[in-house]
Amino acid sequence: MKILPSTGRLTLATSVLTLAAALFLNGCACPFSKSSASSNTMKIEQKVFGKLADGTEVKIYTLTNTKGVTAKVTEYGGILTELWVPDRNGKAGNIVCGFDNLDQYVKGHPFFGATTGRVANRIAKGKFTLDGKDYTLAVNNGPNHLHGGIKGFDKRVWKSRALPATGNEVAVEFTYVSPDGEEGYPGALTTTVVYTLTDNNELRIDYTATTDKATIVNLTNHSYFNLGESGSILDHVLMLNADRYTAADATLIPTGELAPVKGTGLDFTQPRRIGDRIADYMSFAKGYDHNFVINGGGKALTLAARVQEPKSGRQMEVWTTEPGVQLYCGNHLDGSLTGVGGVNYKQHTGFCLETQHYPDSINHPSFPSVVLRPGQTFKSTTAHRFTAK
Repeated sequence: MKILPSTGRLTLATSVLTLAAALFLNGCACPFSKSSASSNTMKIEQKVFGKLADGTEVKIYTLTNTKGVTAKVTEYGGILTELWVPDRNGKAGNIVCGFDNLDQYVKGHPFFGATTGRVANRIAKGKFTLDGKDYTLAVNNGPNHLHGGIKGFDKRVWKSRALPATGNEVAVEFTYVSPDGEEGYPGALTTTVVYTLTDNNELRIDYTATTDKATIVNLTNHSYFNLGESGSILDHVLMLNADRYTAADATLIPTGELAPVKGTGLDFTQPRRIGDRIADYMSFAKGYDHNFVINGGGKALTLAARVQEPKSGRQMEVWTTEPGVQLYCGNHLDGSLTGVGGVNYKQHTGFCLETQHYPDSINHPSFPSVVLRPGQTFKSTTAHRFTAK
């Protein structure tokens, strides 16, 4: 059964409305209130999303909390297909780019909501050396390797299971075993991704990975967000907790320099419109497509970004254990794809905040390492926290 967004009016007591109004007038970001159409309990539902050409059945899970937030995730690519979040009036809307059927994902898309790997982002010329051995990967982005190759994790069918629910969260676990040599990478890599929706309006993604041979790993989620549900994201107000970025060449491969953002159009250390200076980078990559060095990142769960959308009042914070975050603004969307709710995906319809290790890290010894060895466990967490004001 398809879960529809809540459209009911809020039924809060007068005293609570008065408090909410006072908080709003003071500019406070308040947690969402439960609407009359919201469930009284956390829920997770499973159904068949579709079948592949070889008959493989693909499942999709719907996670719902009591505050009107709904997330849909599928075994195909470990993809977040929809994310319904209430606006300041309590009306839920889908804030990620995606499709409501499997066929459109299989036909091809620009990594909408996907789990990307074995190594997300770019590897220069598809080449790296590990423990004295040279490896060659597919070149699928100009002269470079991108997001795991021709058939990366985003195009694999993951095994799944719903995890036991607790009083304030529901979760689904996806597992994929990438065999030794897949897409040119060494080692059999077992990867687990857990999507957890909490009743505090947080969508958390936890990654773990183990290997039987030295390999490289860099995992991220590639969701395109639009807190206004449709239209341009250039009026979104963005803050990035990053004083530096990885300077890159014309093919978006880092030069090795961690350059200061101060005095450039990449300075989001104070909140400002995404569109304010994006024109400075239109000739570079048709807009922003840069990796930022998170202040204090890579050691514990750290605030990477905060985004606000003025019309809806929605706000999203991104917290992560990763050292970097890639800001990408849907520069190559061209209107050829239409998704959930009939939204047409034109240039700058969505933005990505891809938490990650830096691009091409394996070829830059000074960057945080992406090497994983037998006996070690790769662990990473990214949390998206939603409020409205």
